[in-house]
Amino acid sequence: MRCAKNNSMSIRTRLTLWYTGILAITLVVFSALLYSLLAGILLAVMDERLASQAQNITRLIQAENDPVAVLLSGRVRLPEIDIFASQHYIQIVTADGQAVQLSDNLRGQVLPAPPVVADKIVAGESYAFTTDAGQGVRLRVYSRPILFAGRPVGAVQAARSLTELYDSLSVVRRVMVLGGGIFLLLAAVGGVILAAAALRPVQAITTTAQRIAGTQDLGQRIPVAVANDELGRLTSTINAMLARLQTLFQAQQRLIADVSHELRTPLTTIQGNLDLLHRGAANDPAAQRETLRAIGDETVRMGRLVNDLLLLAQADAGLRLSLVPVEMDTLLLEVYRQAQVMAQGVAVRLGAEDQAQVMGDHDRLRQLLLNLVDNALKYTPAGGEVTLSMYRRDGWVQVAVADTGIGIAPDDLPHIFERFYRADHRLTRPSGSGLGLSIAQWIAQAHAGRLEVASQPGRGSTFTLWLPEMTNSKLQIANGKWQMADGRRQKANSRWQIADGGQ
Repeated sequence: MRCAKNNSMSIRTRLTLWYTGILAITLVVFSALLYSLLAGILLAVMDERLASQAQNITRLIQAENDPVAVLLSGRVRLPEIDIFASQHYIQIVTADGQAVQLSDNLRGQVLPAPPVVADKIVAGESYAFTTDAGQGVRLRVYSRPILFAGRPVGAVQAARSLTELYDSLSVVRRVMVLGGGIFLLLAAVGGVILAAAALRPVQAITTTAQRIAGTQDLGQRIPVAVANDELGRLTSTINAMLARLQTLFQAQQRLIADVSHELRTPLTTIQGNLDLLHRGAANDPAAQRETLRAIGDETVRMGRLVNDLLLLAQADAGLRLSLVPVEMDTLLLEVYRQAQVMAQGVAVRLGAEDQAQVMGDHDRLRQLLLNLVDNALKYTPAGGEVTLSMYRRDGWVQVAVADTGIGIAPDDLPHIFERFYRADHRLTRPSGSGLGLSIAQWIAQAHAGRLEVASQPGRGSTFTLWLPEMTNSKLQIANGKWQMADGRRQKANSRWQIADGGQ
């Protein structure tokens, strides 16, 4: 039950209780030390005054011609003391502790003393002590020895009631308790206010999170009060997370919409052609062949789209690539031959070709280059050219796919690697899925490389793939992952994982 109650407390309440509790303990300890110090000081002042009084009387006795006789006769001239009002008392004792003279206000009552006092008198030492005079009255007594011819013959004992001192300390205690209580109350109120102010950003975070949960609006952000403190950095981090979630959510919505759109077109085409067959196209062999061909084309397109989506889904989940040494010049020649088959009215040429070797997944690299070639052929009109070339540059392999096509508008360049993105071209209507360049970029990044594009509208585009060469002294393979030579992981905006590959 206690745990449940503690867990039900708000952070503000717990902070206030902790703050007030620690402050209360500190205040009690400080007050106790202060009280003890004050009591010690007051007692020391009283002892000093009693010592001065006893010293004066001792000097009077020692100034007599026969101090011992005067002492034993009990005719020492004591200071005048008000018998009714004064709380000062004088007592003269012999060396064995027998009282021989008392001040009038003692009224014949001897001041009680512990046995140690007699030992102190014999030793010729002064001694201060507290004794009980009866009826709840406590006295502070200072005993000073009387010396004659270097030996103690008695002692003067000056005493004072501790009632006034105790009354003063009682007032101090009441002031401390009352003042401490008021101080703790004000501190608790201040703690509540400070805790509320300190946790205001947390409340803003909670309110925003509840609002997002209720409205599913990821566009909302938490206001940042102070950017450099812990809560400010937490708020900025949460805002960045919300922005990332919003981007991913919007990308997911776009993906669903784009996939639905991409699948709707071939399905509509297939449905339309099936309707033609039902309405009598099956009786016309030529129409039947054309209809079946159209259905087959759309089926192939749907299969390609599904395969591309599956590949990207595997990439997002962490696709593992099998790394082996790949001869890039041989791979480029394979892609060149395939490109000649794919080209329809477009000349495919093989440019400069340096020999180079990389560590990578042969099939994925081939897919990357074929995607670039396919994209170039789609946007290059008949009579144009597509050129494949490869160079070695400071430990990197550079593969370029250049075309003389229609180019890419500057506004479209930042988006061409986005999934399902297609530039608005009036000269061509490509039939691809819009995923080829996205897949190409993922493959490049998975190999610790990068994909760049340069384009001029009306003059063509050049896609350049950069891959680390196996002889690159700055990049190594360690445990199946690309690393810098000093052990740092090569950064790449990819969630793909590269598995160990055999030689």
